[in-house]
Amino acid sequence: MPPPVFRFAPSPNGLLHLGHARSALLNVDLARASGGRFLLRIEDIDATRCRPDYEQAIYEDLAWLGLVWEQPVRRQSEHLALYRDAIARLTQEGLLYPAFESRADIARLVAERERAGPWPRDPDGAPLYPGHSGQLSRAERERRRLSGAPYALRLDMAAAMARAGDLVWEELGSGPDGETGKVAARPAQWGDVILARKDTPTSYHLSVVIDDALQGVTHVVRGQDLFHATAVHRLLQALLGLPPPLYRHHPLVLDDLGHKLSKSTHATALRDLRAAGMTPAQLRQLVGLTAI
Repeated sequence: MPPPVFRFAPSPNGLLHLGHARSALLNVDLARASGGRFLLRIEDIDATRCRPDYEQAIYEDLAWLGLVWEQPVRRQSEHLALYRDAIARLTQEGLLYPAFESRADIARLVAERERAGPWPRDPDGAPLYPGHSGQLSRAERERRRLSGAPYALRLDMAAAMARAGDLVWEELGSGPDGETGKVAARPAQWGDVILARKDTPTSYHLSVVIDDALQGVTHVVRGQDLFHATAVHRLLQALLGLPPPLYRHHPLVLDDLGHKLSKSTHATALRDLRAAGMTPAQLRQLVGLTAI
């Protein structure tokens, strides 16, 4: 039986913080304990935010922590053709449609809907897609695309769920509300999610399931903030015929106010902690992991 495969997959759009350290270290610990493999993947599909200096900082921070990963490192920006192929397949099967509303259009539509009452939101708190692009005729969609109008390719959630049927995933950790074991996937909570844009042939949801399958990842160990997104991932795995890994969602590292650490809120970076004299052993203790 092949050994289990774990991975840590950061995006080089900022410096790593304590939350990243907990996830990376936990993946390495579990790989070592099970005689498994540990992979590093760079999720750099966002060309506007990802930077080479942040990618280099990832390697330096992880090396300081004592992590060793297999080579070569998979960089998503080098595999865009694979994601385009998946998008083409889902489009051909009638499961994707172009949506032409801008972010401002969507905000306006949501505001209009909310005059009659609360508009549903996804588990991250964002409003579900309120537009009607999915109801446009094929000729009208093509006319708008040929005109050069920007668009997002959205998954027809109702059609996708009808195709895939009921889905579950095996949870070895726990969700925010203690969910564990066999968890029923409820992708409808996310509405018609975006899987690609006119100028970007993929999204996090699509690329992560393709990469995990191609790399033979057997155990996805990540923070509880991605627990509910697993429902979308299980749906895409079913639609694309990809094997589902086992999932383990771990508690997040929170700041003094109880908020999730984030690059966007300038959480203290690992390199700053290192510069202040913290050792890898002290950091392990700080994120709640025992010494090895």
